[in-house]
Amino acid sequence: MELKYVIPNMEKTFGNLEYAGEGKVEQRRINGRMTTLSRSYNLYSDIQRADDIEVVLPNEAGEKFFEHEDKVKLVNARITAEGYKIGDRGFTNYILHADNIVKA
Repeated sequence: MELKYVIPNMEKTFGNLEYAGEGKVEQRRINGRMTTLSRSYNLYSDIQRADDIEVVLPNEAGEKFFEHEDKVKLVNARITAEGYKIGDRGFTNYILHADNIVKA
């Protein structure tokens, strides 16, 4: 059985989320034209305080415009794991995906 993603308990895992700014835009050339595949956004969490939370949205969600520190909610959030190695050591990068971000 393959683990595709984990659905977090948003309230216990992240608490209240606030908009912290735009992240990266992933683009790829398709049929000779640059096409946006996904956009990431940075969020503040009152539970996960060590780092900002980065969420990846599909291109279909469109570009988001919020004021800094607006309270937001994620629609259909899920976490995937991506493994990689450096030398002989293995590491895991956890990626938070959502279908959309809306004002809370």
